[in-house]
Amino acid sequence: ALPILPTEERFFPEYTTGLTLAEVARQKSLGRQNTAPEKITRTNGQIIKDNLFTLFNFYNFLIAFLLLLVGAYANIAFISIIIVNIAIGIAQEIQAKNLVEELSLMNMPKTTTVRGGAIQEAPVEELVLDDVVIFDAGRQISVDSIVLYGEAEVNESLLTGESDLVTKKPGDRLLSGSFTVSGKCYARVEHVGIDNYAAAIAHEAKKHKEVNSELLRSMRKVTNFTSFLIIPLGACLFLEAFFWRQDDLELAVVSSAAALLGMLPKGLVLLISVALASGVIALAKRKILVQELFALESLAHVDILCLDKTGTITEGKMSVQAVHLLNTAGVPHPFERLMGSFLGNSDDNNATYLALKEYFVVNGDLPAVRKIPFSSQRKWSVMTFAAAGTLALGAPDRLSEASLPEDVARAEADGGRVLMVGYSARPLANNELPKLTPLAYIVLSDPVRRNAPETLAYFKAQGVEIKIISGDNPLTVSAIAKKAGLETYANFVDMSEYVQESDIKRAAVKYSVFGRVSPQQKKLIVKALKEDGHTVAMTGDGVNDVLALREADCSVALAEGSDAARQVSKLVLLNSDFSSLLYVLAEGRRVVNNITRAAGIFFVKTIYSVLLSALCVVFNIPFPLIPLQGTLMDLTIEGFPSFSMSFQKDNKKITGAFLPTVLRRAFPNALTVILAVLSTHFLAARFDLARVESITILYGLIGFIGVQAVFKASRPFDKFRAVLCAATTVGFFGGMLFFHEFLLIKVPQGLTLTIFTVLAAASLPAERLFALIVDKIMAQGGAKRAG
Repeated sequence: ALPILPTEERFFPEYTTGLTLAEVARQKSLGRQNTAPEKITRTNGQIIKDNLFTLFNFYNFLIAFLLLLVGAYANIAFISIIIVNIAIGIAQEIQAKNLVEELSLMNMPKTTTVRGGAIQEAPVEELVLDDVVIFDAGRQISVDSIVLYGEAEVNESLLTGESDLVTKKPGDRLLSGSFTVSGKCYARVEHVGIDNYAAAIAHEAKKHKEVNSELLRSMRKVTNFTSFLIIPLGACLFLEAFFWRQDDLELAVVSSAAALLGMLPKGLVLLISVALASGVIALAKRKILVQELFALESLAHVDILCLDKTGTITEGKMSVQAVHLLNTAGVPHPFERLMGSFLGNSDDNNATYLALKEYFVVNGDLPAVRKIPFSSQRKWSVMTFAAAGTLALGAPDRLSEASLPEDVARAEADGGRVLMVGYSARPLANNELPKLTPLAYIVLSDPVRRNAPETLAYFKAQGVEIKIISGDNPLTVSAIAKKAGLETYANFVDMSEYVQESDIKRAAVKYSVFGRVSPQQKKLIVKALKEDGHTVAMTGDGVNDVLALREADCSVALAEGSDAARQVSKLVLLNSDFSSLLYVLAEGRRVVNNITRAAGIFFVKTIYSVLLSALCVVFNIPFPLIPLQGTLMDLTIEGFPSFSMSFQKDNKKITGAFLPTVLRRAFPNALTVILAVLSTHFLAARFDLARVESITILYGLIGFIGVQAVFKASRPFDKFRAVLCAATTVGFFGGMLFFHEFLLIKVPQGLTLTIFTVLAAASLPAERLFALIVDKIMAQGGAKRAG
C-alpha cells in the first residue's frame, strides 16, 4: 500500500523540478544520452550484403568464372539473370525497409519526463543520465532507473521469465524492458544506451536470434543437400569428361557446369524474399507495421485467433451508463464526494478510470492516507481516507458475496460492465481488504465495433476459429460476443473457477468465450492451444495481454494500446482498426500459397539435375544440356510464371508442410524428365540420330515437361493463369525456334519432330502415373510417422 505524502515537494524536490534545460544539454555534451531502440530493419548495406553474399550466388559466380577461364563466353549468359535477381531483391527489400521505418516512427515509444519543473513527453532517445521520468500503468520502462517517489507493481517477465508482479518502492531499481502494471512512480535515470539492462540483453541475443520460419528451414535443407552433392558430382562429371571420354577442356567444363547450375533453384530464394517484402509493403500501405518479416508466414498458418474483448471487438471507449446507489446510512460523506476524492487521488489511467473521471466530478476534498492501485490480477483498487473510512472499487464478485440487484444483473447480461463500490469504516491494513458493505453499482458500456460481425464472419469463412478472452464477467463477455456475431457466444466459462494448469488447458480447447481471465491464464490458454496442434494468433492492447502475446505464434497489438503490448508484438495495427486483421490474414496466406505454388516449378529442375548427374556419372555419359540452354528455361519456365503468380490473390487455408508439398508436386515431372532422357537415348541409338538431333529432341521434351509443371501449378485456372500458361508455352518454344542456332540445336522436322511428338504425348500419362506413385509413397510415409 502506498502512503500518500501531504506535501510531495517537501520530501523530494528533485522529482518535482527535474533537471534544468542547461543540465540536460550538459549531459548530452558528455555523451550521457540514451540511444534509440535498435531498429527492427536492416541497413541498406546489410541488405546488399545479405542478397549478394549467399551460397547460391557463390556457386553461380564460381561456375561463371570457370566458364570464363575456358572461353565459353556464350554460356555465361545465365549470370545476367543472377545479377538481375540480386538487383530486384535488393530494390524490393530496401523499399519494404523504408516503408517499415516510416511506420516505426509512428510507433516509437515515448517517456514522460520532468524538466525545469514542467512535465513533458520525450522520445526514449532524448533521455539523459539523471533525468526524472514518470512511469504509470501500461508504460514500458524504457531505461534503467531508481524510484524516487511513489509505488508501482512491475512485471519483469520479459527479462526474467517470471510472471509474478514485483512491487517497487522508493530506492528500488527499475529495469528497462519491464513494464508497470499498476501504480505510478517518479524515477531517476540510472543508465543510458548499451548500459541499460534490456539493451545489453538485446545486443547479446541478436547474435543468437533465429527466425522461426518453415520456408527458411526448408530452403536450408535444400541448400545443405545440394551443397553436399554439388562439389563431388561436379568433380566426377569433369574428370569423366576430361580423362575418360577425353573431351576438350571447354566441353568438359561446359557440360559439368550445366549439371551443377541445374541443381541450384536460383530464383526460389529471391522469390521468397520478394514475396515477403511485397507483403510487408502491401500491409504498410494499410498502416499495418510488420515488426518481423516472417510474421506473414506465421499468419498464413493461423487457425485460431484469440481476441481480447476491450479495444479489439469493442471500441475501447468506456462510458458510464448508470449508477445504482444503495443504502448510504453510516457513510460520513455523500457518495459523489467520496468517488470524486477516490478518483482524484488515484494513479490509475486505464479506460475504466477515464470513463469514471468523465462522469464524476473529480476533487481533492478528502486526502488519502493509504491506497492500493488497480491490477488485472486483483481486479480491484482500494483507498483509505483520513477520518472517512475505506472505499474500494472493482469486480463485484471480488469485493463482496452479495448478489447483484435484478436490474444490475440484467444490464450485465446485456453486455454492460458492472463495478461495485464498497465501503468500510475500518482503515486498510496489511494490504488486506476490510469487510465491505456494497455502496453502489456502476454500469459501464463499451460499444461493439461496427465492423466486428463482418470481420468475425470472414474469419469463420476462412476456417479460423475465434476465441474471445477477457478479464470481465463471463456473462458480459458472452453478451458482447453475441453482439459481435460470434455463433458460439453461449459456450463460455468463468476462469476464476480454474486453478490447476491441467484444468485450464482442457478449458482452453473446450470453450470459445473466457471471462475472469488472469494474465497468466491468458498465456496458458494460448500455450494449451498450441500444444493441441494449432497455430495461434493473439491480439491485445493492454499490459495484461503481454504474456499471451509473447506466447502466441503471431502477436498483433493495437497502436492505441500500452507500450509493452506494442513492443512485444510482431505486428502493430497503427490505425487500431480490428478489421485490418482481414488484410493481414489474406496477405499472409497469399504470400505462402503463391510461394508454395511456384516452388514446385523450381524444384523440378533441381531434382532431375541431381538424378541425371548421378546417371551420367554411373554410365559415363555427358550431361545432355549446356548452361546457355538452361538460361532460356530459367527465364521462360521458372522465372516469368513464378514471379507473375506470386502477386495473385490466394487466401485459401494452408494445408500441409511446405517441403513435402512442393516435393510431391515436383517429383512426378522430374521423374518424367529422367524417363524422357532414357527414351531419347534409346531412340537416338535405334534410329542412328546425330547428337545435335537427339539434343534437340531432349531439349524440347524437358521444356515441354517443365511447361506441364507450370500448367499444374496454375490449377485451378482463371483468365490470368490461362494467359500466363499460354505465354510460357509460346515463350519457351518460340525462343527455342528463334534462337536455335544460338542454343546449338536444330529446328525439329521429319523424324526428329515425329519422335519429339510421340515422346511429348507419352510424357503426359507418364507424369500422371508417377504422380500416383509419389502420392502413394508419401501417404504411406506420413501414415508411418503418424503411427
